Amino acid sequence: MTITDKAWGNLSSPTVFLLLGFSSAYRAQVTLCLCFLLIYLVTVLGNLLIVTLIWLDAHLHSPMYFLLGHLAFLDICYSSVTLPKILRDSFSPQKTISFVGCITQIYFFLCFGGSECILLAAMAYDRYLAICHPLHYPAFMSKKMCHCLVAIAWLSGSFSSLVQAFLTARLPFCRSNMIDHLFCEMPFLLKASCSPNAPLNKATLYALAGTVAMGSFLLTLMSYVHIIGAVLQKGAGTQRAFATCTSHLTVVSLFFGTGAIAYLVPHSSSSKEMDEVLTLLYAVVTPMLNPIIYSLRNSEVKGAIRKALHRGVLQMSTKGAGITAEQPRPSPQQGYDSQ
Repeated sequence: MTITDKAWGNLSSPTVFLLLGFSSAYRAQVTLCLCFLLIYLVTVLGNLLIVTLIWLDAHLHSPMYFLLGHLAFLDICYSSVTLPKILRDSFSPQKTISFVGCITQIYFFLCFGGSECILLAAMAYDRYLAICHPLHYPAFMSKKMCHCLVAIAWLSGSFSSLVQAFLTARLPFCRSNMIDHLFCEMPFLLKASCSPNAPLNKATLYALAGTVAMGSFLLTLMSYVHIIGAVLQKGAGTQRAFATCTSHLTVVSLFFGTGAIAYLVPHSSSSKEMDEVLTLLYAVVTPMLNPIIYSLRNSEVKGAIRKALHRGVLQMSTKGAGITAEQPRPSPQQGYDSQ
């Protein structure tokens, strides 16, 4: 056995991967670190604000906002899979990740991403029932149904990502242990693999990911086709209800649009920087924009923010005056039963 064969044999099951997506220039590393730190802070704080408002404000205790709260929590988890590791590696001399850590990162990245796809489809189904079948909406979107939809999203994303991570872990990496990206992601990891069965494994992996993504997209598309048809038929009576869909439609377009550009549009081998930008837009920027979109385009969320700010100012003023303000308690009939 030659020295080269021995080297390849040692790398067939690598214990460490080298991440090559970072710039070697110090100034670029500082800029990159500050940008990612700002994005992560905005993502976590913005989505925590959405979750807190939905939990505290009784007017937001409805199926639509119950699903939105889970979407915000998913966005926090989705960003936390990649950004803390990227921030830590920004100034590290060796940008490395263990084989187990890489597969684990792929699992959670696909899990949260797949769950978000299905949850967005569930939110579209909720709007379809509210606009096209308003009389049956309280019965169809009960509290039990909301919990079932969330459970389906989490379980489907977990199972699909578990299979994909398992298949990825079984691929041989006999030529290189270098990943030309900022974090472990399946397409970039597959490029480092060399195996006679690699095309079959890659086809299986993409089929699983495509089933979750395309299935969710088609369900979302069908819901909005029916919604737009109902709005055109019924006229002004449903236009106000359709206004509740604009935030979700914007988020859906951003999430699936950037994902399609990142993974479906072919890129040349020389467009390494563009591939990384598209992937980061899909994986990092979109979770940051979701709470901003819902805050700016949703009147009920904006109203909840104003009430929370007013309540905070009122509590500060009453504490300064030595007065304790009694907080109003929501009626037991509010929430899911009021829908």
